[in-house]
Amino acid sequence: MTFTEPIRKYILSGMVAFVVIGLIVANVMADKQDEEFKNTETLYGQAIQLQSTGDLAGAEDAIKRVLKKQPKSEIANYTAALLSAQNGNMKQAAILMQKTLDLNPYKVEDPTFMIQLGEVFIGAERFEDAKTVLLRCQESGWASENIPNYQEHVATLLAQIENLQLKEGTNNE
Repeated sequence: MTFTEPIRKYILSGMVAFVVIGLIVANVMADKQDEEFKNTETLYGQAIQLQSTGDLAGAEDAIKRVLKKQPKSEIANYTAALLSAQNGNMKQAAILMQKTLDLNPYKVEDPTFMIQLGEVFIGAERFEDAKTVLLRCQESGWASENIPNYQEHVATLLAQIENLQLKEGTNNE
């Protein structure tokens, strides 16, 4: 089958129109995505600002809105976990810390994250999970610039777990 000159021109014009329309659609979608990212970034910044001024309820509300838009954001889940812990909701903090770890398994190599995870698990009364995390901290021999006497703090937390478990055992008898 041979194509005549007018048919070739129609095919070429159709292909050019398809590419141009594709570029326009991609540009519009990219602009929308940029705007969404800017809005989410602003909300996240607002949450951090509110946290730094002591408005933990406002910060938690802002970070929840971020998580509605980006539920798989590691940093948003981590921030939400820390805010929940600051607000005393340790069970929710434990869930969010676990989600952060699920999103980024390499967090197990972050000494600060791991000790925070252990503390949150203790607060949520997940003593066996806390013990596992804190023993990893101890075995790794980590030291953190952010946490003076890191290993002593780990040992204190492990002793606290033992005391809580002993107390729990005597209460159940």
